[in-house]
Amino acid sequence: MKYIDEFRDGALAQRVGERIAAEANPARRYGLMEFCGGHTHAISRYGIPELLPANVRMIHGPGCPVCVLPIGRIDLAIRLALERGATVCTYGDTMRVPASDGLSLIKAKARGGDIRMVYSAADALAIARADPRREVVFFAIGFETTTPPTALAIRTAQQEGLTNFSVLCCHVLTPAAITHILARQSSAVPIDGFIGPAHVSIVIGSAPYEHFAATYRKPVVIAGFEPLDVMQAILMLVRQINAGRSEVENEFTRAVTRQGNLKAQALMAEVFEMRPSFEWRGLGEVPHSALRISEPFAAFDAERRFNLHYQSVPDNKACECGAILRGIKTPTDCKIFGTVCTPENPVGSCMVSSEGACSAHYTYGRFRDTPIVAEKAAA
Repeated sequence: MKYIDEFRDGALAQRVGERIAAEANPARRYGLMEFCGGHTHAISRYGIPELLPANVRMIHGPGCPVCVLPIGRIDLAIRLALERGATVCTYGDTMRVPASDGLSLIKAKARGGDIRMVYSAADALAIARADPRREVVFFAIGFETTTPPTALAIRTAQQEGLTNFSVLCCHVLTPAAITHILARQSSAVPIDGFIGPAHVSIVIGSAPYEHFAATYRKPVVIAGFEPLDVMQAILMLVRQINAGRSEVENEFTRAVTRQGNLKAQALMAEVFEMRPSFEWRGLGEVPHSALRISEPFAAFDAERRFNLHYQSVPDNKACECGAILRGIKTPTDCKIFGTVCTPENPVGSCMVSSEGACSAHYTYGRFRDTPIVAEKAAA
């Protein structure tokens, strides 16, 4: 199959791994953070760490949109359904994220809330059109990848004069989060470079990464999702680090340009504006890292329509999702990983989404690294 199998060539991946091992300086360590759940998934699925030398370490970043959504935001959606009688529509993974009081959106649905899984904002629009008597709220989450479709739905609702449709907007921005991580980088998590996200970069282009690459002297290589994409990006990062360069390079040239999708960017700018601050799970309040609906489209802002007030809620104390999202810990560092917390019974958001680090580790057998499982296997 053209353009798929070529990027999954195991023999070629091994040769790239050998090249990385040959060029990585044995006297130093390389900490490389992937900032995309798709990359986290690929790294676990294809066993990429096993192809790397011991001094090249992959660090999971907060690149899973479901994972970084704080509990308080999910609580708002649950309240809309259970207390305000709204029909709440959202993506499938969002339905299962644990919230306050032992609830999740799917458990709130079991309690009688009209909560529906949809595949797109357009699906939520169709539900609003079909029943004008119902208040339909689209619980919008995601990075810049899913933001343009939400903007289009809002603009379409305005053009059609829909009065029963609104959006609970929780769209977040990648460059601001990366900058936040770098500004607060601790010695416990030395980050030498980033694998830049693929889908996000198709929309925003490679240019937005240039500022923090230069300011913080950290190289960035934007990569596709296939194993050879990721391996090549790692090799490019090692070469930049060895040469003392801090540039933005684009491995994913077949889909990403420097300027990105200008039409999508214009649509986002038309419908949304920057929030002064937004809470991320694991990162806390991050300045200028999320979007809200702008004044010309205020009638479609669920936070204003229902007079919602956000309240921060602490994570489950047994869950290490926050530390994992910051790169401080790995899934196998969590005491409940693979035992109490599994994809069937997730305690934290990182185990819910297929893009979450814990889910990826568990799904592709990386849970065998846990001491408890290893002890059982030995017995």
